[in-house]
Amino acid sequence: MIRLIKPYVTFSDVETSFAEIFQSGQFSKGHYIAQLEATLTHRLNCQYAFTTSSATTALSTALAVLGVGHGDEVIIADFSFPATANVVENCGATPVFADVDLHTYNLQLSDLENKYTARTKAVIFVSCFGNPTGLCSIKQWCQQQRLWLIEDAACAIGSDENNQPCGSIADLSCFSFHPRKLITAGEGGAITTNNEHLAKQLKVLLNHGASGSQNNIALDFIVAGYNYRLSELQAAMILAQLPKLNDIIIQRNKVRQQYIHELASLGFIPQAIADNVTFNCQSVVFKVPTTINRDQLVLTLREKQIETTLGTYCLSATPYYQQKYQSIQPNARRLQTQTITLPCFKDVPVDQVVDAIKEYL
Repeated sequence: MIRLIKPYVTFSDVETSFAEIFQSGQFSKGHYIAQLEATLTHRLNCQYAFTTSSATTALSTALAVLGVGHGDEVIIADFSFPATANVVENCGATPVFADVDLHTYNLQLSDLENKYTARTKAVIFVSCFGNPTGLCSIKQWCQQQRLWLIEDAACAIGSDENNQPCGSIADLSCFSFHPRKLITAGEGGAITTNNEHLAKQLKVLLNHGASGSQNNIALDFIVAGYNYRLSELQAAMILAQLPKLNDIIIQRNKVRQQYIHELASLGFIPQAIADNVTFNCQSVVFKVPTTINRDQLVLTLREKQIETTLGTYCLSATPYYQQKYQSIQPNARRLQTQTITLPCFKDVPVDQVVDAIKEYL
């Protein structure tokens, strides 16, 4: 089977660290977590970084620290994984779906302006498949409106716009270390910010709501916080991969360019990346020709032991959100039916994938 992605970490990369962790018996809240958070601040050019159990819990915590709740609206990019909308729904606020650009797949500023109301409290910009094109413009608009901006940077570690890394642009940025990501710990996430006030609140929220101890014995629990911890073993895995990140991005972009070269003449259109963007190439996604059935192509390639999938979801068209809000965004729906994600990893047999596509056509 040609998989969509293979992990860039081996057991030999973490064997020494794992042995040290097992020997110490410190599986949580140890020096690997501290080292990882410090490394992320340096790598992402941000002031503060906090590890979490997933990007979803990171997003939930971001909304909580901003005080988003009942009566509030959060405008979100409509082309994303459902977690982006679920976190808003689950905190009692209303997700407002804004359409995306058909080329970059990212939030359209014009539709964002149309969806803005007096109840809007925050915007979630999704750097779709690791592409932050337009993030800085959205940030500027949010500042003018005095709105909080959260970047769903689940796919975007290593990407930047205008030489500003994802993780340093939005008020809060949320990353993922899921197996489909360039850097994985099986699961895991992180929140970054440059806002000292938010950072102080995040530190408390992510420690069960404890602000510290007055007598060095009992903790003072001042809010209802969370247990969204990353383990020491997961932190060690991530630390082993971060030094490889630039090379991984270079390798994956070479694979992407090879696909573009082979598929352009067949009518496959790649996701558009702005010239001022460094794209980490988290996923290689194309719009298929309008003359073919994307679903049938995915199934045919699966029969040939080639793993592919849709790009991602039109959130407003999922059964739950369609029934509740009845506001499907046309560009996002079109992209859900017309995009395909192709395998991308070091030494992926691009020619074999392309030949299978040509045979289907």
